Amino acid sequence: MAVFPLRLGSLLLLTACAHQVTSAPAPAAVKKPVEQARAVTADIARGIERHIATQSAAQQGFFRLPFEDRELRLKLVRVHLEYLASLGPLKNFACVDLVDTDGEVYDVDFFMDGPPDDMVVTETTVHKLNGKPFYAWEQAADATWHRVPMDQASAKLKDVVEGQDTFEFVYRVELPKLSAPARLWVPVPTSDRSQRIVPRGVTAPGRQRTLEDPANANQVLLVELEPKDGESVVELRFGVERFEKGPYAAPLADRARFLAPDRLAPLTPEIERTAREVTANKATDLIKARALYDHVMDRMSYKRVGEGWGKGDLVYACDTRSGNCSDYHTYFIALARAAGLPARFAVGATIPAARDSGGISSYHCWAEFYADGKWWPVDISEADKYSNLATYYFGHHPANRIELSRGRDLVLEPGPASGPINFLAHPMLEVDGKPVRQLGQFSFTREASPVAAAGGAPAR
Repeated sequence: MAVFPLRLGSLLLLTACAHQVTSAPAPAAVKKPVEQARAVTADIARGIERHIATQSAAQQGFFRLPFEDRELRLKLVRVHLEYLASLGPLKNFACVDLVDTDGEVYDVDFFMDGPPDDMVVTETTVHKLNGKPFYAWEQAADATWHRVPMDQASAKLKDVVEGQDTFEFVYRVELPKLSAPARLWVPVPTSDRSQRIVPRGVTAPGRQRTLEDPANANQVLLVELEPKDGESVVELRFGVERFEKGPYAAPLADRARFLAPDRLAPLTPEIERTAREVTANKATDLIKARALYDHVMDRMSYKRVGEGWGKGDLVYACDTRSGNCSDYHTYFIALARAAGLPARFAVGATIPAARDSGGISSYHCWAEFYADGKWWPVDISEADKYSNLATYYFGHHPANRIELSRGRDLVLEPGPASGPINFLAHPMLEVDGKPVRQLGQFSFTREASPVAAAGGAPAR
């Protein structure tokens, strides 16, 4: 079992990036040369991109990597900016997605030595295949980290916090240069039976107001901007106490609403046929739902590559049999509705379980279906990633997450000129009435004291 003499403050990210297949010896402890400066994120990104480009140019356009009994021929998809880290003045870490010629997506980790402008890769290891990790990282009492095979990893190492979790959540938007008036819509998390939310402040230029989405019980911050507000920052901070979520009884006042299709998830003849086939001879709604849940896991692969993934587009999910959490749950919700099971969508972020602060890679989404007088939470993409948690994720969401908004095709007043919002996790930005792609940056700090002391709403 590999042990890395790297301390918590410099290697928080390794709980999120695990490894398989070592192509060089594990890095040894390095004394800290006080005269050398640590590399910054941009330096590390440039260094690993340069390494991949140089190796690819010398190998017929592919980054070649031995893996198991064959050689992978890979092309760069993206560098995980949220996991880049300086481990010391002359040691750096990068986590990168690459796609093989057969369409499989490999998450590959790199350790690098040397100054920012001349970093040398010392170790290259495969972390995940189509989102499924081979190893987790665990920190020992002496603050060093070691790899743990996934079949020996605890629930915490698989990003599950049971019971409750308490943390500060920061939602940050770095605005681009603006050439005309603009409007920005940002989700504002609200308290419900699963989370207590205490607002801790908003920093934003321009004019701000809170919009209501009564159809989905959402709140949204609208920021109205002028060109002079470009290249500034919008930041929202929240205290959060989140509770592990299981099936919960609730009346279903409008069953038809949760059986109706979404704009990107129509009830097509193919979906109706698949739902009939998967649920044939299933005696109860709960048994039908589990059959659909298993079908989605069997059919889909977690791949964030190419065009079309991540929109919750049912046609894309059916055609490619791949995508991210939004594509998995769009497919499940459409099948559930076709089978007569009310279902709904929600989106937020997963709070890393095995570290206590830092960046969060992106949004995460999930679903609920209605059966036996209860809403049942499911998370199929996580179940697919950690197969031995498939039973847990059929009926549970862990405490380490935050829900930012619910529903699809959100209608706001005023809303975007482009029409209803598909779903709201990253911000929606329009400049002069035209949509501009804009990503939010999420981060957190875990806290020991409950936010209820600061006036949070009742938990349940």
